Amino acid sequence: MRAPIGFRISNRRKSLKISQAALARSLGISPSYLNLIENNKRDIGGALLNRVAAQLQIDIDELAGRTEQKLLQELEEAHADPLLESLPFRPDERRELVAQYPASATALARLHRAYATAQSNADAYADRLRSDPLLGELLHQILSGITAVRSSAEILEDVGDLDESERRQFLAAISREARTLSEVARNLIGQFETASESRRSGSPAREIDDLIIEQHNHFPLLEEAAEHLRAQLERAGSFGPATLTTLLATHFGIEVTAGGPPPEPGFPGQYSFDATTRRMWFAGASTLATRQFQLARLYGELAAPDAIALTLQNALLSTPTARRLAARAAGSYLAGAIVFPYGQMLQRAESCAYDLDHLRQSFNASYEQVAHRLVTLRRPGQEGIPFGFLRSDPAGRLTKHFPLPGLLLPNSGHACPLWAIYGAFRTPEALLRQVVRFSDGSRYLFLARTVQRRAGSFREQPAISSVMLACDVLHADRTIYGAGLDLSNPAADIPVGPACRLCTRRDCASRQEEPLAPGGSTAPDRAPLLPHQFGLGDPA
Repeated sequence: MRAPIGFRISNRRKSLKISQAALARSLGISPSYLNLIENNKRDIGGALLNRVAAQLQIDIDELAGRTEQKLLQELEEAHADPLLESLPFRPDERRELVAQYPASATALARLHRAYATAQSNADAYADRLRSDPLLGELLHQILSGITAVRSSAEILEDVGDLDESERRQFLAAISREARTLSEVARNLIGQFETASESRRSGSPAREIDDLIIEQHNHFPLLEEAAEHLRAQLERAGSFGPATLTTLLATHFGIEVTAGGPPPEPGFPGQYSFDATTRRMWFAGASTLATRQFQLARLYGELAAPDAIALTLQNALLSTPTARRLAARAAGSYLAGAIVFPYGQMLQRAESCAYDLDHLRQSFNASYEQVAHRLVTLRRPGQEGIPFGFLRSDPAGRLTKHFPLPGLLLPNSGHACPLWAIYGAFRTPEALLRQVVRFSDGSRYLFLARTVQRRAGSFREQPAISSVMLACDVLHADRTIYGAGLDLSNPAADIPVGPACRLCTRRDCASRQEEPLAPGGSTAPDRAPLLPHQFGLGDPA
């Protein structure tokens, strides 16, 4: 829809006490044509708009009415709403409203935006009920349990020649499945009662998680931009920190320094970019992999801002913090795609059976960077093994995660204490592999290893984390880590759950919390003592 430029031209001309004929003459057009423009009967743009702005001594952006244009678009959306579209609006009504009563037009647009937001929140909550991985998994467990009970009951009813021992076996199966159903139902009700009542955008982290899930952690625009930037870098020299440093200086005037004092006394990080001084600083203790990745991220953010903006354009990011963190995450994704070009990464990963140590040496990268990139190999028709990703600090708190469909990865807090991500802390820098089985029978291969940030001095504590990849056990034989494991024998699996509060294994000796239950209660029958319930004098 055209912005009301004509009204603005007319008002400005009159305020300068210029006649319509005089302005038309200076513009080289007829007074009748100018009259059509001022009444918004003719479009205006290009050279003529520039001449009008110059004659009326007004900024062209102000004359073009960028703010009014956005307001017109919002009113157009409001008038197109199913509740309003049947009303007999005149063709020029919205434009005249913006031009003559801008405050009223803004009020209407804000009211419609608030209405649309409320409707979106309701839809998002309904979507969560349909697609939340935890709720979906719990409902799947309930349906599976009902099917098992029905199957056993039908056998007991229809088969008349079962002996007593066989009948006892089927009755025991029904009893076992019924107890499991009871526990799952309690978890389901508890999840509803303890879930946040805030809208979908309850936290920036949740919004970014939603974006990643919606895109299956694969962003084609960023992949395309990364391929272009990688080719640009390789034309300037071999890929690495030296070439990145040269192009950052040449194209963007950025100075890169390694070592020396931090930008501020006591600065805790290993790298920092000052946009004012155009200086990228790295601590002397930072690794080559860190420098390469962060230089690639900075180069990508500066060279391809449009790709990042378009990627996040339609994302539901409701706060400045969410938008800032999402832009940062997109920059990191772009850096990963530059350091690990999609085709090369997939080909090398398949040829070495996803050997993470081989891949990190091949790309001069860190273990965590390689794990990150493997999770994003989801291009349709060129998919790698679907992995999920978790990172934990030494206290067991989950600090980062990328979900895997079907596998319950907690958003925050703590995962199951039996998971390899925690066992890796007992064997630093050695990869720990683990085949696990959940209570619903699903099986996964877990691969975990600690990563450590170098300390810059004796007084500085090294930052240690544990990183874990997870894939369905069906893909385990495609990895080097499946060798020597009895993948066909579920009895050798480690029984686990997603987290203590979401786990139905009530006989687990490692349980640290009671499972979710309605009203905050716990199941009354045979609830085991938790570690914190033992007396102080009792041996653990």
